Parts: sequence; structure tokens; C-alpha cells
Amino acid sequence: MQRWQIRPGNTTPLGLESAPSETPGPGEVRIRVRAASLNFRDLLALRGTYPMASNRPIVPLSDGAGEVVKTGSDVSRVAEGDRVTATTISNWIDGAFDPASARQSIGFSVDGWLAEEIVLPETALVKLPDAISYEAGATLACAGVTAWNAIVERAHIGPGDHVLALGTGGVSMFAVQIAKLVGASVLVTSSSDAKIERARALGADGGVNYVTHPDWGERVRELTGGAGVDLVIENAGTLQQSLKAARHGGAIAVIGMLALLSTAGAPRPAPGGGGDLMDVFRSGATVTPIVMGNRRMLTRLVDAYATRGIAPVIDRTFRFSDAPAAYAALASAGHIGKIVVTV
Repeated sequence: MQRWQIRPGNTTPLGLESAPSETPGPGEVRIRVRAASLNFRDLLALRGTYPMASNRPIVPLSDGAGEVVKTGSDVSRVAEGDRVTATTISNWIDGAFDPASARQSIGFSVDGWLAEEIVLPETALVKLPDAISYEAGATLACAGVTAWNAIVERAHIGPGDHVLALGTGGVSMFAVQIAKLVGASVLVTSSSDAKIERARALGADGGVNYVTHPDWGERVRELTGGAGVDLVIENAGTLQQSLKAARHGGAIAVIGMLALLSTAGAPRPAPGGGGDLMDVFRSGATVTPIVMGNRRMLTRLVDAYATRGIAPVIDRTFRFSDAPAAYAALASAGHIGKIVVTV
């Protein structure tokens, strides 16, 4: 089988190689990969700037979907022929995040989905209904579950609430869809009026161009009748403006490395947008870090999208042989939603 590997220290860090098929052990299954998708942290891992990246060659990408083709002994949750995806941390089944579980982070600590085959523990898997394509299923585990965790599990957003999603990338476009799913209204921010219009066409109720409105937190308040939003999906390292945009007592969901690191992997600067504890105190907001989500959350998300017929926003799809071009497209930041590689 063919697989792509990130090779730390190599002049060409992403390389394609042949490898033998792996035999699944007890409780494991081998999956014929059909699609995988990229997240911001995958770009950092390729550049060697992701804090939790492996220092050894590793198959990247935490998100994918495919068909079970072989099962090891003691497997009972899935069978050969099942269509599946998997939670991004293979041993995080339910409950709160345990940092020790990061040792089983797919695509970072253990080999990921950018290959023709992958072997995973059956406990990580979630079955995909026929209503969800492999390409759609491959986008859900990281960005989709992160947005679901922030909106549904943590903030308990519902009808009449207001959500603000920063940007128009994968997490933000999932936030648009999930906010509308639960009956909330949702705004987005962008430096591009064209992207805002595309987001509106995909379900957003409006948007703010943060170049035209540098003090965009105040503009968001104006658009919500002076009240502010109930939840901000903070993935841009602009906490001060997010606190301005939120209602008093609202919630700020800080989305992992998106909010903490720049595209070069350096910490995002605080001046002008970082905020401090006094800003938090005055706002009365609850600031909560969101670290993706567990298998139970992924199962609920899959069920919701299948039942309601929602299709994740996929901007571009690349062939397996063109994986480097998919990374380049992610780096260009011209996309809305997700970038997918078909296998």
C-alpha cells in the first residue's frame, strides 16, 4: 500500500512511500481509506512547528473515513464492509479530556489517515450512515466535533441565541451549520467581503469585515442590537475583541492551536487583540479552551448530520497523489470550510 509520511528534518518533508499492509491485532481493524481531510494543525506539523508533533517519520492527518476490510480477534463493534470514521484521539471515548490520552493522537502520535490503509482500535470507530459520503465523513472528527463541543456540549446554545464564528475555515463553517441546526443565529468575520457573502450563502446570518472594521467587536454588538453574542468561536487569537463582541456573561470558546499559534507556529501576539484578565473580569464572560471532542460527541454529530441531511462545507478536493497541493491550498488560506484528499 502507498502512504504519505512527514519526515522531520528532510528537505522534502512530505514524502510518498510503499509499505506492507499491517495485520490488525486483537481489538483492531484495518480500514481501506477512502478520504481524509486537513486541519490547521496538520500544516504546522508539516512545518515542524506543532508543539505535539512527532519527531519521527509519521503518516499525517487525524481525520478520515473508509471501509473496514479486516478485523482482528475480539472485535465486536464493527464488521468487514462497515463504513467508518474515527475520533481523533483513539482512546478518548467519553468524559473530559485527559492530557495523557494525547499519546494516542491519530496523525501526530500514531500513524494517521493519509494512506491507502490504516489500522485503528475498534473503540475509536464510529459507523457512517449511507447518507454521509466518505468525503463528508472525513471532515467531521476534528473541526466538526470541535464546533459541536463548543456550541452544544459546553455553551448549550439554542433557539434565539447568537453565535459569532471568527473566520471561514473548517471549524467556523461547522459552527455556522451547527448553530443553525440548534436554532441560533450566527455571524462570521473575515478580511474578505467575498468570503462573507459565500458564508451567508451557506447559512450565516451576516458578517463583519475586520479590515473595514478594526474594532469589529463593537460592530458585532451593533449587529446584535447592542447586546453582544452568547458565544464566540475564538480561533484567531483576538480575545480582547471577542470579549467586546460577547454579551455580559457570555462564553468564549478558545479553539486549540488556531487561537494560540500563527501559521508559522509562533505564539500569536497579544497587543491589540490578546486581551488580559481585566478584560475578562469586566466582561463577565466564561473563557473555555476546547480540545476537539470524544467518540460520544462524534457519534452525536454524525447522527445529527445524517438525520438532518447536512453536508459539510468542502472547498476543494484533491487526489491522493496530489497531497502536497492540498497542503499548499491550506497554506494559501483562500478556502472556505474544508480541504479533502480522496484516496
